[in-house]
Amino acid sequence: MGEPMRPIERGDLEPLATGAWILGTGGGGSPYLSYLNMRKLYADGSQVNLMDPADLADDALVAVVSNMGAPLVGQERLSDPTFAAKPVRMMEDYLGRRFSAVMSVEIGGGNAFQPLLVAAMTGLPVIDADAMGRAFPEAQMTSFAIADLPMFPLTLADIRDNEVIVARAASWKWMERISRKVCTEVGSIAATCKAPRSGAEVKAHGILYTTTQAIALGREVRRARQAHEDPVAATLTAAKGKLLFRGKIADVQRRATEGFLRGTARIEGIDDDRSARFEVAFQNEYAVGWRDGRVVVTTPDLICVLDSVSGEAIGTESLRYGQRVSVIALPAPAILRTPKGIAHVGPRAFGHDTDYMTVFDDVVPMGQQR
Repeated sequence: MGEPMRPIERGDLEPLATGAWILGTGGGGSPYLSYLNMRKLYADGSQVNLMDPADLADDALVAVVSNMGAPLVGQERLSDPTFAAKPVRMMEDYLGRRFSAVMSVEIGGGNAFQPLLVAAMTGLPVIDADAMGRAFPEAQMTSFAIADLPMFPLTLADIRDNEVIVARAASWKWMERISRKVCTEVGSIAATCKAPRSGAEVKAHGILYTTTQAIALGREVRRARQAHEDPVAATLTAAKGKLLFRGKIADVQRRATEGFLRGTARIEGIDDDRSARFEVAFQNEYAVGWRDGRVVVTTPDLICVLDSVSGEAIGTESLRYGQRVSVIALPAPAILRTPKGIAHVGPRAFGHDTDYMTVFDDVVPMGQQR
């Protein structure tokens, strides 16, 4: 628990981009363009404050924001702060109430910056929390969905002056289906404001202090790089992770479909992993990893592919033949590992016929379905 409110300094932005990109597990969109946006806003005099979730009033109204769509498209269609803030204003008009704070649905990738962009435009504080502790591709893959909180209303806007309000949805999965269909129609990228949350809901069911965690992780990676230490090892120490494989990318298959980026990457081993092979499947984010054809790691554990030299994360849209990579796993937040969490975000939720497999001895795989 920190101070009630502290400024996010200009010097926090770059570490946030590095840390959030690692926590994005391949998805959440590259933070680079949003980082440049924020740098420009800071240069023009903006200042964003980070708020301790413990200081939220129970009846405070919190906007939960994200950029929705396929990461590949996010590289081509640049987001901007006005676009990020639009669904928040729409939601306020629809509810007839003003928000008192903003938070991201996911700390992973570019979505870690979405609430900062909104905050710079609105003056709202950013809550030091998210609803995933990483990135996931679908609306029902959040701690709020696992807690059975309401999933509507939702507002969505694109850059062309299209605005959509989903007033009701029968379930979290229906909200995902409806909003994803709209997102695909507007070009597979849209800014959204999810169902509003109360301060009490955020405190009880959010994944807390993840913005601080992302900044600290990014700072450590950058420190290691400047000291000519191994930045991958620095990440493993800072985030209590495990190295799974070192190799070089031999093949990538991917396709942008239904508003997602799906595919697999094959990695040929080097050094201690010479003569072995690692494959990883993704739907925006990395979901399952196989070593020599055997499942060794699955979601919700964070499967991250890092550049072996720089320690920077490599998104699913940025995988290229010949890259030298380290595949690592980081432990998932506890809520995601409960039986109900596994039902929402385990490998079967991504269409893989396998149980949750973790590489962390102190984590008992739960919710295994036969």
